[in-house]
Amino acid sequence: MTLPEAQPRGKPLSIAILAMGGQGGGVLTDWIVEVAESCGWHAQSTSVPGVAQRTGATLYYIEMLPPRDGQAPVLALMPTPGDVDVVIAAELMEAGRSILRGLATPDKTLLITSIHRAYAVVEKEKPGEAIADPRAVEAAAGVAARKIIAFDMDEAARRNGTAISSPLLGALAGAGILPFPRGAFESVITAGGRGVDASLIGFAEGFESASRNDMPAARIPVPKSSELPSTLGSDKLNRLLVRLRALPITVQSLALAGLKRTIDFQDVAYGEEYLQRIENILQLDKAHGGNARDYVFTSTAAKYLANAMAYDDVIGVADLKIRSARRARIAREMNAADAPLYVIEFMHPRAEELVSLLPAGLGRYVAARPGTMKLVDRIFNRGRQIQTAKIHGFLQLYALACLRPLRRRLLRHANEMAHIESWLESATSTLLRNYDVARAILSAHRLVKGYSDTHARGQSKFDRVLSVAPLLLERQDGGQWMDRLISSALKDENGDALDGAIQTIHAL
Repeated sequence: MTLPEAQPRGKPLSIAILAMGGQGGGVLTDWIVEVAESCGWHAQSTSVPGVAQRTGATLYYIEMLPPRDGQAPVLALMPTPGDVDVVIAAELMEAGRSILRGLATPDKTLLITSIHRAYAVVEKEKPGEAIADPRAVEAAAGVAARKIIAFDMDEAARRNGTAISSPLLGALAGAGILPFPRGAFESVITAGGRGVDASLIGFAEGFESASRNDMPAARIPVPKSSELPSTLGSDKLNRLLVRLRALPITVQSLALAGLKRTIDFQDVAYGEEYLQRIENILQLDKAHGGNARDYVFTSTAAKYLANAMAYDDVIGVADLKIRSARRARIAREMNAADAPLYVIEFMHPRAEELVSLLPAGLGRYVAARPGTMKLVDRIFNRGRQIQTAKIHGFLQLYALACLRPLRRRLLRHANEMAHIESWLESATSTLLRNYDVARAILSAHRLVKGYSDTHARGQSKFDRVLSVAPLLLERQDGGQWMDRLISSALKDENGDALDGAIQTIHAL
């Protein structure tokens, strides 16, 4: 690729880089400036920092110009929308933001972006699904830039033990828009003196990929096969597999996922209890026209009943934190496979979580006495930092995880089972009068998640949504209104949008 013919002679070549904390955006900027200067060009870089980590990216801006009559040029400090030659985005959504800001234009800009996602705080903080759709960026990029170079540069960096800045620099060099030889880029990396070999390998992968990769057209996730496996690994589990095969096709894959989750949460007997509930629900579904609706009532139950039965509790959290697979994942993400890894777990249990670990009868006795609960909270609710790499910290969490065989006798389990029975009773009793509202009542359980304050807020929203269901039983669009209530409940933490939706329904 060569410089655009429309670019006037002597006009600076401009590069905008959007990167987040820890991605090496500053290093990439310095590399590019050093390459330009080593080849006799004038170059200048500026940066506008974002907020810490994933609440905002830093914008780095570079302008460079070949020497002209021995005079130093005057270069701009900020990019001008519609007048940027190269945009480099270290993450897919940052490429989208560059398009929204007008940095990428179809007649001028080369867009280089990694296609991986690093979720923003605004995507994580919402109670419901708030992850931005990457397909919107892909569609916009196809018309917003003159040329696009895109592949998973984060994976390339991890695979080679380097930062994403290395394959990004390689992609820029491989694009050919800068009139500098490959050796100039590699020399600058070598001069850095740190992690040179890994950086050069990452650079080489980016360089080679830049010449043969455009924005991938097939980024839309491919649905997984709904076929059941031929075996689950043991005779006992295979007997459950036979029962799964007797379910409608539209239910089987969800029921299999739910069975795996409940068994992992507790044991095989608990998984059998889950499957028996689904079979009972299926019989009701058949009796109320489920066949004509592809058994959506049963498939919804298969999904949310598994979530309800595999509730988040202190025992489960402790178990997950000490699993070897979790440590391996963290080590892989931190590129620390061969180095000592120390993970600090921040624990802040409330009295409710501690009392929920008591046998059901004793737990109810303690929970019914506010003075005792305040005393428990005062003694234990001070927050703890537990290092699982140390034997003392590991044993604390291991002891909690070892309560798993006793879980079904404890107060938290008794409360959750009472909640599940009430929820299913509400849904099945509604099934005769309004199939779609009954289905939505099952869907409403997505509001209940987590533990501590998160669980309490979700439970409150769930109760408020179900309190409106009787008003919608005679409406053909009652299920749609229930879905709107659920969506409103997921929009904000305090439930202000839900309050407005409920008022609308009361006004119908």
